[in-house]
Amino acid sequence: MVSKNDSIVFFEAYGYANIFSKRIMTKNTVFDLASLTKPLATTLAVMKLIQQGKLDLEQNLGTVLPEFRNTDKKQISIRNLLCHNSGLPDYRPYYIELLKIPYNFRKNALRNFLINEPLIHPIGNDALYSDLGFMVLEWIVEKVSERSLDYLVIQDIYRPLGLEHLFFARLNSESYMDCFAATELCPWRKILLNGLVHDDNAYVVGGIAGHAGLFGTAMDVKVLLSSLLFASHEHPYGFKKELISKFFERQQGSDRALGFDTPSLSDSSCGSHFSKRSIGHLGFTGTSFWMDLDQSIIVILLTNRVHPSRDNNKIKKFRPILHDAVMEIIL
Repeated sequence: MVSKNDSIVFFEAYGYANIFSKRIMTKNTVFDLASLTKPLATTLAVMKLIQQGKLDLEQNLGTVLPEFRNTDKKQISIRNLLCHNSGLPDYRPYYIELLKIPYNFRKNALRNFLINEPLIHPIGNDALYSDLGFMVLEWIVEKVSERSLDYLVIQDIYRPLGLEHLFFARLNSESYMDCFAATELCPWRKILLNGLVHDDNAYVVGGIAGHAGLFGTAMDVKVLLSSLLFASHEHPYGFKKELISKFFERQQGSDRALGFDTPSLSDSSCGSHFSKRSIGHLGFTGTSFWMDLDQSIIVILLTNRVHPSRDNNKIKKFRPILHDAVMEIIL
């Protein structure tokens, strides 16, 4: 989907939602958005709590979560977590150990892993894209709001915008397989994932996580992004323009904004025509969005590139070609 100045200029679906059943992809196909969860759910939840005066970017873990007070992570700030320079590792296969624990105890066990996880860089020094940082942010959102992440974003952000096809697929909830893009033939779950979160660590704790778990359609992603791009003070449920601007700003000494990516100086997935004032994000399952703040252009690419296997990396070459083609036509 491509939009400019809030008008859709291109929206098409191609290929198969499931290559085995030959189910056709449609404009209403629901995708596992993978790491788009970070900007479109967790980051927005943090923004909402900041706007409500319940949280501050410079607050540190030791003051928000007492469990971190006696650890090397107590001085990590909310800002550090959002721009991935907390010093935490990028990824850990926690799910392997969590699978050995009864389901109802897994979330607490995961959080004990986070408490005890050693830092691999000094806080604030090196930017390292980290799932773990966003697992911690989900915990912060839950503690401060006294609600789970999925309920907060649905009740306070998505529903007021009329978004019914942006949601977390809880493992115990009924889902209709025909509306989802299938993802991987999972080697350890021994099933084709369809309406179940692809991310292993998110799956074992029930599908709700700060780093992954969000599902959605291209249209609902576009409406959400447009609400941020064209933010209005008049909207009673929206975000203040000053707060959005603060989150969209590239951070000093980093190629990231707060919770969002910005174009790399070379070989960016958004190609070569997006302005420096652009934000976006990629998802492991083959999803992405890029939003040019100067030119009011949004490009959303939702694919199930991990279907049937994650060993297909051709999308790395495809993304910049696609974005360049789109921008050359529009501009």
